[in-house]
Amino acid sequence: MSIWCVEDDASIRDIEVYTLQSTGFEAVGFADADSFREALKQDRPELVILDIMLPGEDGVALLRFLRSNANTRTIPVIMATAKGQEYDKVQSLDLGADDYLVKPFGMMEMVSRVKAVLRRVQAPAVQHILQVGGLIVDLNQHIVTVDGERVQFTLKEFDLLKLFLSHPGMVFTREQLFSEVWGDNYAGETRTLDMHMTTLRQKLGQYGKLLETVRGVGYRLEGRA
Repeated sequence: MSIWCVEDDASIRDIEVYTLQSTGFEAVGFADADSFREALKQDRPELVILDIMLPGEDGVALLRFLRSNANTRTIPVIMATAKGQEYDKVQSLDLGADDYLVKPFGMMEMVSRVKAVLRRVQAPAVQHILQVGGLIVDLNQHIVTVDGERVQFTLKEFDLLKLFLSHPGMVFTREQLFSEVWGDNYAGETRTLDMHMTTLRQKLGQYGKLLETVRGVGYRLEGRA
């Protein structure tokens, strides 16, 4: 994969491609939307630097095309806008551009922005949904649904469920569960864990059977619904 530069001015396009290649990237230049679209039938770029002012189909229309197509929707795009064209910049960002450069821009600024966008889009996504069958836990919203129905859980019940769903099949000792959910300094009733597990199974309905007691050890979540 490489960086694709869509720019109708040959001198600007050539120096963009040269600079990217000299800083370790593969780079290809395109003079218009038609040649860019044709290349997309055969390959997919890692990132696109897209000039707004293009002959024929302009950069905004091309950006709209990229974002509306399932095969190109996630390709990061940096728009090149003319100085003072605030509307173009805002419209591009609204349509899903990842960043913009204002002409005339320095080549090292371009390279820095390319690297920054690639770092951002290549960062591993933080998992915020845990799921087994119809049991879904949304970690961001602190919501649990069972076969589409929202179920209320206490904080400790939620933390237990999150722990089990995060490590399906793993056996947790009672000591590990107390440490992870109640803290190392917990000195309360030892039957607290058993009572929470009983309530958790009841609230999970048919999925309660996935929470297995491992005799003499602790508990684990069967990973298949």
